[in-house]
Amino acid sequence: MAAVGAIAAAGALVLGSCGSGPATRTVVGDTQAAAEAEPQNMAAVIKGLDNPFFQTMKQGIDDQAHTAGVSVTVQAANAITDTTGQADKLNGLAGQDFACYIVNPISGTNLIQGLAKLSALNKPIVNIDSPVDPTAAKSANVKLATYVGTDNRAAGKMAGQRMTELLPSGGPVAAIGGIAGDVTSGARIEGFQQGIGPNLKVVQTVAADWDRQTALTAATNVLRAHPDLAGFFVANDDMGLGVSRAIADAGKTGKVKVISVDGIKDALEAVKAGTLDGTVAQYPYTIGMMGVEACQAAVSGKTLPAGVAAPVELVTKDNAAQALASTPKPFGPYNDPFKALTK
Repeated sequence: MAAVGAIAAAGALVLGSCGSGPATRTVVGDTQAAAEAEPQNMAAVIKGLDNPFFQTMKQGIDDQAHTAGVSVTVQAANAITDTTGQADKLNGLAGQDFACYIVNPISGTNLIQGLAKLSALNKPIVNIDSPVDPTAAKSANVKLATYVGTDNRAAGKMAGQRMTELLPSGGPVAAIGGIAGDVTSGARIEGFQQGIGPNLKVVQTVAADWDRQTALTAATNVLRAHPDLAGFFVANDDMGLGVSRAIADAGKTGKVKVISVDGIKDALEAVKAGTLDGTVAQYPYTIGMMGVEACQAAVSGKTLPAGVAAPVELVTKDNAAQALASTPKPFGPYNDPFKALTK
């Protein structure tokens, strides 16, 4: 989840050809529960399915695997903070003969050991959503075939521009981030600060661990500390819904604006209902789908672009119904260079 430009990805890695009956398997528990894979199969390691964003990402992986007639074994971390467990899952899969690996790391470095093993075997690695840290990757000789994800600074900037439109007279605003020090969260907040007009001032930034209840508590404290607060920027929708609840509990719905990032269905419904003032929708379904397409292209020997920006769309009350009708796919056109490479 950081800007595409931050990724120093290698060219495509070539290995074998892809093709088998469609199948996907999700393993949240012990890596050893995964059956031995045939060489043409793919593997994906994503973040915890306790979060609807990653549930939708898995759906995109599954659907593209079915469409393409390939097999993808999907393993997920037990929770969005389970860095060690996620690394163990990749290390287990690295010992099996998959043709290509899709990875969505919890942090920039927690999967480096497993990725180094795969690179030593010349296995194509497709990095989606949250980027592998380029410095750590270089030190470990990790080679990435491509990166697919949201330009998070651009997403944050889009939210900042929308907040400026909602608050033309300006005022104090706060930012609610994810895990402290997280690259994705930092990029979104930085972009938001770049996007707001001169009359808006970020008076407080707090971390809420990507969690709805934690964000509710954090926003309640911020509202008490800044009774004149005009708005919140929130780094993901799940937290945004918690912030919206805190605003409602304070009797300030409509008076304190809140814009978040992700575009999950609950957030789109909240925007339509007017309890959330907007979301910058990214599309985990499309990111997952493009990850499988990239693997298809890599194992067939195609040269992949170093990085591809996934689509983002600003959803307001004016277009929330359109976004809901299209979800989990974008409602507007977007660039997918991998599709042509799979033909």
